[in-house]
Amino acid sequence: MGAGIQEDALRAMLEGGAVREVLISRHGDQWGLAIRLGGAGNRWLPVRSRREVQHTWSSLTAVGRYRRFGD
Repeated sequence: MGAGIQEDALRAMLEGGAVREVLISRHGDQWGLAIRLGGAGNRWLPVRSRREVQHTWSSLTAVGRYRRFGD
C-alpha cells in the first residue's frame, strides 16, 4: 500500500469538497481511515502520517476525534 494521502493534503481536500467517501476499518487491534476522491471506480487512499504508510488509531473514538479536525 505505497500510495496514500498525507494529513495536510486531506485537510485541503475536505475543505474543497473533493472527498466523496470515507472508510473506517479495523486492522487487528488498530483502526485505519481511507478516502475515495471520485466514484465507485476509484481506489481507496489510506490516510498516512509523515512516519507511517497508514496512520492508525487505537480506538474508534480516537478516529472520531481526528475526523473532527476539519470542522
